Amino acid sequence: MTARQSRLDIIKNIIQTQEIGSQDELAQALLAEGVSMTQATLSRDLKLLKVVKGFSKGRSIYMMPDNPYYLRVREHKQEGTAIQNGFMSIRISGQLAVIKTRPGYASGLASDIDNARFSDVIGTIAGDDTIFLALEEGFNKETLVANLRTIVPVYPGTHI
Repeated sequence: MTARQSRLDIIKNIIQTQEIGSQDELAQALLAEGVSMTQATLSRDLKLLKVVKGFSKGRSIYMMPDNPYYLRVREHKQEGTAIQNGFMSIRISGQLAVIKTRPGYASGLASDIDNARFSDVIGTIAGDDTIFLALEEGFNKETLVANLRTIVPVYPGTHI
């Protein structure tokens, strides 16, 4: 096994067994395992592993994309979900929808939308606080809104 593969295995193990919310936290956990690397290398490794941001107990954390818990987070509905996933509003124009979130929440929410595989959503692009949804031609707005409400329930202060 190469040093790189060994390092990737350690990163996967840490992400699967600990709730890590930032690269700094991950770097500290890696140091505890005797692995030291630059932030750039860590970023490349996370991208290579296709690590995603999910939510646990209202906190954004790293997860492996095939993690069953990550999929359950999307399905779990509870009071305050809209606040936990950071949703603020959505505007739909033509075949494009723009979702605004609290800073840092767009990536996790976009991943939830992608994993839901709604028939009207071709794909998402997420920034820090904005998600662009590409929509199928002739999509049904009411169906799209109903589908999005399964992920983003409407609470006071949110607009869908």
